[in-house]
Amino acid sequence: MRNPAFRFELIHVCAQTGARRGRLHTPHGIIETPCYMPVGTQATVKAVLPRDLKEIGTMILLANTYHLFERPGHELVKEAGGLHSFMRWDGPILTDSGGFQVFSLAASNKIREDGVEFRSLLDGRLHFFTPESVMEIEEALGADIAMAFDECAPYPSTHDYARAAMERTHRWVKRCIAAHTRQDQALFGIVQGGTYKDLRIESAKFLADLDMTGYGIGGLSVGEPKPLMYEMLEALMPFMPKDRPRYLMGVGSPDCLVEGVMHGIDMFDCVLQTRIARNGLALTSTGKKMLRNSAFAHDFQPIEPGCDCYACKNSFTRAYIRHLVKCKEILASQLITLHNLRFSLRLMEQIRQAIEEDRLLDLRNELAEKGALD
Repeated sequence: MRNPAFRFELIHVCAQTGARRGRLHTPHGIIETPCYMPVGTQATVKAVLPRDLKEIGTMILLANTYHLFERPGHELVKEAGGLHSFMRWDGPILTDSGGFQVFSLAASNKIREDGVEFRSLLDGRLHFFTPESVMEIEEALGADIAMAFDECAPYPSTHDYARAAMERTHRWVKRCIAAHTRQDQALFGIVQGGTYKDLRIESAKFLADLDMTGYGIGGLSVGEPKPLMYEMLEALMPFMPKDRPRYLMGVGSPDCLVEGVMHGIDMFDCVLQTRIARNGLALTSTGKKMLRNSAFAHDFQPIEPGCDCYACKNSFTRAYIRHLVKCKEILASQLITLHNLRFSLRLMEQIRQAIEEDRLLDLRNELAEKGALD
C-alpha cells in the first residue's frame, strides 16, 4: 500500500528525547518534519493570502473534506482542476476524511456498517458517507495526502464502545484501500482506540500490517486531559512504523507541539492559531496576549519584539491592533493571524534545529521558563 510517489526520510533522532527529524517528499514539494499545518477548512486559511502563507514558511495546508463536500461540492473542485488549482496553492495539501465532522453530528447521525447517515449543517439535507464515497470525494479534491474514513469515538467512551469504533475503523480502512486509485495521492490510515492503551496498541499494530504510506492518530484532543493524551502516545508509539510519517490530528497548541514531537509525532494541524486571532489573542514567546484588553491601549511595541512576521517587522503596535480589534476591522484578524501562524511555524523550525543538535529537552525547558508553553 505504500505509494512510490511519496518518500519519507528519517534524518535524525534526538539523543535527549527520541524525537524525530524527517523529510516527506510529495508530488507538490518537500515537507520538513516535524511540521505544523495551517488549516484551510474551506480551501482557504481565514484572513491570509496564499502569498503570505508562503512568505511565513508554510510547507503544507490542510483542507476539510466534509465542508468542501457541502460547498462548493467536490465535483466543482474537480472541474476547476482540483484543490491546488481551485485555491491557488502550489504546495502540498492534506485533506481529512470528514469523519470527525460527521461523527460530531451525534444528535443526527446514524452509524451503520456500510457508512454513516447524517444531516447537513447547512440545509438539513440527508447525506450518507461510506469509505468508498469518501475516497471518491478526496480523489476529486486531489490533495497530496488523503485520510481514510474512520469512526472517532467521543470522550469519554466505554471500552466496549471504543473497541467497536476501532474495529469499524479497521474494516473501513480496508475498504478505503480497495477504493483508492490515485497514484499521485497518498492514503493515510488512522489509529483509533479512545483512551485505552490496549486498544491503541492493537490499532497501531493492525494499521502497521497494512503497510500504508503514513499514519494519523485520531480521537485525541477531544476533551480528555492532556496528560492522558500523552499516555496514549507513549503507549502506542513503539508499535508505529519508524519509517513512515506520524500525524497527530487536530493538535497544535504550543505545549502540545513540543510534547507531541517529544513523543515521536511528525505532523500536526490545528485551527487554534487562526481562531484565537479573530478574537484578538496573540501567541508569543512569553505567553498569550489578549490584545483587546485595555492594558495594551498605550502600548506601542509590536506584538512581539524581534518577531519576523509581517505585523511585527513593520511595527504594527499593540495599541493600534487593539484599536482595530475594538473596531472589528478585518486588518486585526489579518495581522494577528499572520503573527500566530508565523509563531507556530517558527516554533517548529526551532524544534527541528534542536532535534538535529540533540537539545530538544533543553529547548522545551527554555520555552517553558519564558512562558511560551502556557
